[in-house]
Order: sequence, then C-alpha cells, then structure tokens
Amino acid sequence: MSANVNETIDITDVVCPITFVKVKVALEDLEDGQTLGVHLNDGEPIQNVPRSLKDEGHKVLSVDKNDDGTWNLVVEKGGLE
Repeated sequence: MSANVNETIDITDVVCPITFVKVKVALEDLEDGQTLGVHLNDGEPIQNVPRSLKDEGHKVLSVDKNDDGTWNLVVEKGGLE
C-alpha cells in the first residue's frame, strides 16, 4: 500500500455484505480527501466493495492483487453524503 494512506483496515475475516459495512464505518472516521487502505479477499468482496464505494461518491485510487490471492484497495473519501 502506498505511503500516503491515512488508515488501513483488514476485512479478510468477514464476508459480504459486512465487508462494505466495515469499510463504510472506517471511512466515517476520516475527513474528506483522506485515504483508506483496505485488505480484502478475492471473489465477492473485490467485485462488490469498489463498486459500492464509487456508488457512494468515493474515489478508488488503486486496486492491487497480492501473491496470496488477497487484494489491497486504496480509496479516497469523497465529499458526498
């Protein structure tokens, strides 16, 4: 994950739809423009979480697959309520 990430969370231990709920709660603690790094699983989480974030007005900055099959996502909190 990049050095300019304000917070990071690991949601590899939860399943949809709780994955997005955890990301949403973590974003609530950040200011608009701050970034959140998310470590998540392949499958439903990587398919659904980035799309849901965009739908809520956040900006997905990067999506990178790890060697173990998990993913790292960096999202910038948007100004939309």
